[in-house]
Amino acid sequence: VMTNQQIDQVIGVLGGDTPSYLSVFAGRIADTGIDPINIMAKTVTKLKQAKNCQLIWASPRELLNIIQADSIGCHVITVTSDILNKLKMIDYSLEKYSLDTVKMFYDDAKAAGYTV
Repeated sequence: VMTNQQIDQVIGVLGGDTPSYLSVFAGRIADTGIDPINIMAKTVTKLKQAKNCQLIWASPRELLNIIQADSIGCHVITVTSDILNKLKMIDYSLEKYSLDTVKMFYDDAKAAGYTV
């Protein structure tokens, strides 16, 4: 599910006594250049009317998506191990990260046989 129309159609048939999940592919939406945050936030609001239905933020692309999903009250986010491994980067100093990046480029160049 990726469009507001699809979301509305699915919500229209959910909400009974059976627990359910609505999986919106936010990462794929973002792949088209559209920021998915508005669609996802509106879906969280719409699902308040659908009893027993929770939203899944599917296909995240970056660590920021976890923070975004949490900030809008998204119930579930599917996350790859690559993204989970970046959790340690939350609130990491940009000054330190900048230096780490320069060192990484330097080490890569050295390993490739380049000299500076």
